[in-house]
Amino acid sequence: MKSRYLLRAAAAALALGALSAPAHAQATATQQLLQRLHEKGILTDEEYAQLMAETNAAPAPAPAPASPQAAAQDTAAAALDMSRVVKMTDKGIGLEVGPATIKFSGSINAYYVNDNPQAAGPNTAVGGGIASVGGDSANAVRNGLLPGYLLIDVTSKQAGLDIGAHFGMYPGINSAKWGALGANNGGQPTALATAGIDFRQVYLTIGGAFGTVKMGRDIGLFSSEAILNDITLLAAGPPGGNVAPGNTTLGRIGSGYIYTDFQPQITYTSPKFGGFQASIGVFQPLQSLTAPAQTNTAPGFQGKVTFDQSFADDASLRLWASGVTQKHRTIGAGTGGLVSYTGRGMDVGGKLTVGPISAVANWYTAKGLGTTVLNLLDTDANGNPRSSDGFYLQALATFGKVSVGGSYGESNLDLTAFETAAGNTLVRRNSSYVGQVRYGLTDWVTLLAEYTKAMSKAHGGNEADSDSIALGAILFF
Repeated sequence: MKSRYLLRAAAAALALGALSAPAHAQATATQQLLQRLHEKGILTDEEYAQLMAETNAAPAPAPAPASPQAAAQDTAAAALDMSRVVKMTDKGIGLEVGPATIKFSGSINAYYVNDNPQAAGPNTAVGGGIASVGGDSANAVRNGLLPGYLLIDVTSKQAGLDIGAHFGMYPGINSAKWGALGANNGGQPTALATAGIDFRQVYLTIGGAFGTVKMGRDIGLFSSEAILNDITLLAAGPPGGNVAPGNTTLGRIGSGYIYTDFQPQITYTSPKFGGFQASIGVFQPLQSLTAPAQTNTAPGFQGKVTFDQSFADDASLRLWASGVTQKHRTIGAGTGGLVSYTGRGMDVGGKLTVGPISAVANWYTAKGLGTTVLNLLDTDANGNPRSSDGFYLQALATFGKVSVGGSYGESNLDLTAFETAAGNTLVRRNSSYVGQVRYGLTDWVTLLAEYTKAMSKAHGGNEADSDSIALGAILFF
């Protein structure tokens, strides 16, 4: 009898001793021990029930207070664990890794383009013209005004500043004929050739309440709004060489504005004041593509001001103005002397959206910038700068998934006082009409059909015109 009592007491002591185990193991260890003792007959039913009730009712022991050193170690361990956490970003496609947010975006497009050129004749040669001149119609599968692109943006908050690293790769689907213009040379439609990859963007940003400073290679300021609001940006416009397709088509470049280009720069952009925002930057000086040899040592400067205003009933207005200036030094012009001039230009424009309809107007004027792209046909043979100007008008209406749009634009290039028009085949005017229909197939994919008529006229009277059709799709994510 006495031994049985001692066994019961030992069982109770073992059971209660289990309560000193860590809190997460107390209930399990105690209940398992009492159950085994009850099964062996050491505990009666009444004793088993009583001990189980006491075990369930016993409060968990309070944890011992941690020492300051242990608390610091726990905090450091928690911070280390958080730095290893990877999670999705709230918006877009990306992830957050420790202190950095990484986002990906991109686009792919492809179009079947049929170009019907002007038949070559004695009066069809136009130097710098955008209209196609040749024999039979040309067919191509190619990119539109945009090549494909993949953008990677890495941002972080450091020392109270918004820090960013930005990379933009723009691969075309057509093979490139490599040369002085890199991926922007004409195409090479042969076997074993490779596509052109235009690494247009690589820049860092430092931002805060003062605004944002950008350093690296990115889109310019002058004429940037003109191309970013152009409906041909999503399609093709004039093909600009369809027999051997290059990385891109022309869009409205050269028949409404001068291409802004992607350029090395250090640019400051202010915070928004009401609806106003301003940017100003210093740029790598460019040399002329067609003028006599130059040595340009002074930097270029560009600036832009925008104004945004929203109204009731889905109406909004965006206005802009931008400018560019750069000094050029021509070597060996004319009699071998040194001729200096300043290339400069400005543009103004706006976009008005009312419900499903938007309208865009843009106008520019320049001297020593040339036409179509910066510093193309910008001077005469002696290095004297030519003046130029142009504009485009555009409208786009969207009804559900269907959008219908059209535009007209032209770019004009003047002769200098030292040039004569008689017999001169230099382009005087490039112009084009564009009609476009879009269908939003999904959130990412848009189907497009577009018709373009391009016209070129020379100072001496020569002229040519061509038309083209583009059918395809563009994807954004």
